[in-house]
Amino acid sequence: MYHNKVLTMIMAGGQGKRLFPLTKDRAKPAVPFGGRYRIIDFVLNNFVNSGFHQIKVLTQYKSDSLNKHISRGWNLCSSIDQYVDLVPAQMRTDGNWYKGTADAVYQNINQITDENFRHVCVFGGDHIYKMDVRQMLNYHVEKGADLTISAIPVPIELAGEYGVMEVDDNWRLQNFIEKPKHTPRHIPGNPAMCLVSMGNYIFEPEKLVEELELDAKDADSDHDFGKNIIPNMLKNNSKIFVYDFNSNEFQGMLQAERGYWRDVGNVDSYWQANMDLLAYAPELNLYSEDWPLRTYNYNLPPAKFIWDEDERVGVAKNSLVSEGCIISGGSISGCVLSPKVRINSYSNVVDSILMENVNIGRHSQINRAIIDKNVDIPPYTEIGYNKEEDLKRGFYVSQGGITVVPKGAIVD
Repeated sequence: MYHNKVLTMIMAGGQGKRLFPLTKDRAKPAVPFGGRYRIIDFVLNNFVNSGFHQIKVLTQYKSDSLNKHISRGWNLCSSIDQYVDLVPAQMRTDGNWYKGTADAVYQNINQITDENFRHVCVFGGDHIYKMDVRQMLNYHVEKGADLTISAIPVPIELAGEYGVMEVDDNWRLQNFIEKPKHTPRHIPGNPAMCLVSMGNYIFEPEKLVEELELDAKDADSDHDFGKNIIPNMLKNNSKIFVYDFNSNEFQGMLQAERGYWRDVGNVDSYWQANMDLLAYAPELNLYSEDWPLRTYNYNLPPAKFIWDEDERVGVAKNSLVSEGCIISGGSISGCVLSPKVRINSYSNVVDSILMENVNIGRHSQINRAIIDKNVDIPPYTEIGYNKEEDLKRGFYVSQGGITVVPKGAIVD
């Protein structure tokens, strides 16, 4: 009903410092996930599957990888006004890069004012989830809101880790508290849970433009939606409502998928979210035909598993293996493999993520590791078994003990 008059702006310029070194050469939304996807694919699929086809992707930090992925993999039909447009930092206002999330939209305010859109969606591009955005938009319209914010319920004892929103019985926003020190107001009717912001917004265009212009004049502002725009709108008694993401249902949803949302903000959470995909009934189902997950498709042959000679056996257990991979006499267990990975004879890889064009040499042993793309692991190499040795070789070891071999690393 409203979809062809809705502008979608995806915030994809984030540096993702906590996910270093996976973000050393790419923006966080461009980080591979689940073998053959990029993180940004999930929000793009949410909008396309929901029928929203006017999408602007705002980029900034080390965007080359992201630009290539979107330009090659997200070609909608322009003849019927469908597009996923890349919008690099324009420096239209004062010659600066984006100074915050609100400034990123302000510097591209012409994207809003040049056409007669009825609503504007401003969503983050660096989270893993499925969502039928139509339901949030319908809620926004029914409430007559100036702004609607999607929120995820979390146990109230974890409130101190998040930006918490307090609502009245009608779910109108009353207060926003960043990492509260005291117990915040619970969800109406559910004293065990509170609401935290997902950073996804639906605005009325006129109100958004008005607030951005006011914020741009404030020299003391951080020019951020959460820190500045929303508190200012609260002070001005704007109609801000909160949408309960836990109520969202999408086509083909499994019960285990209800409310699934992951930030994958650091190496440990990123590794765990990938490992979760290997469950028999995962909370995130990649295989639904009702809610397809599109991405760039490689023109590669099928995965191949070869050799069955005593100890020289090509085998994969509890793993995701992408196209173009060859498991040649080695074994993997609990692994996620991107395209063009080769596992050579007598090697063993356990509980690991191997990105595109990784080669594991013969007799190597890899455990609880993330190996970024274009890395050649020599024969007889051990990774993930000795933290001190991994650090000496220039690898990164997370707090949870995950070893990360950076993109293109030379491994001795």
